[in-house]
Amino acid sequence: MLQTPSQTVGPYFAYGLTPKQYGYDFKNLATNVLENIPEGKEIISIKGKVFDGENNPIPDAMIELWQNDGENQFFGRFGTGTDSENHFVFQTIKPNSVEGQAPYVSLIVFMRGQLIHSYTRIYFSDEEILNQQDAVLNSIPDERRNTIIAQKKGSIYEFNIYMQGENETVFFEV
Repeated sequence: MLQTPSQTVGPYFAYGLTPKQYGYDFKNLATNVLENIPEGKEIISIKGKVFDGENNPIPDAMIELWQNDGENQFFGRFGTGTDSENHFVFQTIKPNSVEGQAPYVSLIVFMRGQLIHSYTRIYFSDEEILNQQDAVLNSIPDERRNTIIAQKKGSIYEFNIYMQGENETVFFEV
């Protein structure tokens, strides 16, 4: 039997992980929009791009969002290749503070050339008091902390991911 060629991450995104987004007739396991939104919860949108070390948008990354705020859980996926400007977009609820932590969502970045996915968090710029008290956020040097804080612009939280370079996003080991 012949050995199959090795692949770092794909090209499995389109039909294996986000098929409907790319026009395939397969059922999605996860989408980028939270369904069955609990009553009374604040609905938010998170929008951003993934950039390489030369500040070029990456057109074929896939982002997974994981959220557990003590009451609700949400898992979503979005491939940057279906947006004409290579954005990722998620619609979810604003997470609660759990055990004194600032509200956050977890992101996993999958892309070509990576042998291991990258893990980060999104904190929210309008949670200043809780952000100042969050142990994980405060373990990051001051000059890098802003790389994981989404900026609220109107009704959207803007969060860009920089894989390398001067603005490199803080990534965590899991």
